[in-house]
Parts: sequence; structure tokens; C-alpha cells
Amino acid sequence: MKKNVNLSVGRGEKLPVSKGGGLTAKGRAKYNKATGSKLKAPVTGKVKPGSKDAKRRKSFCARSEGWTGERGKAARARWKC
Repeated sequence: MKKNVNLSVGRGEKLPVSKGGGLTAKGRAKYNKATGSKLKAPVTGKVKPGSKDAKRRKSFCARSEGWTGERGKAARARWKC
């Protein structure tokens, strides 16, 4: 069972929508410590087609297609979906 982790923009654990949404390194570390997960940073740069990062981006973009809220749209823009 996963713990409910309280993350905040004000404490620097999440990025504001204006900066693309998503978690900061501090937020990922807090979440991973609390839940035993292994969240990674988003794939935001240029990637080689077919590389591990390119496949990860493609997977994220496919999963998040229905995200219509402002944070979801910001996160998808940050991932270059």
C-alpha cells in the first residue's frame, strides 16, 4: 500500500504550472523515500530516436494523452508531447 505524500509548490517539491508542472528533484526524492518508488526526472531534452529515453517519452505521452487540466497540459508540454 502506497503512502499519501503531501507535496507542495511552496516548499519547492513541485514546479508551478508556469514552469511546466511536475516534480522537482527535491519532490522526487521525498516521494521516493516515502513510498519506495524510483521516480526519474522527465525526458525534456533532445533524444536519439529509438533510445531508452525516447521510448520513455513516447510511453509517457501515450499514457498522459487524456490529461486536460492545466497541470497535465503543462507537464505534457515540458515532456515535449
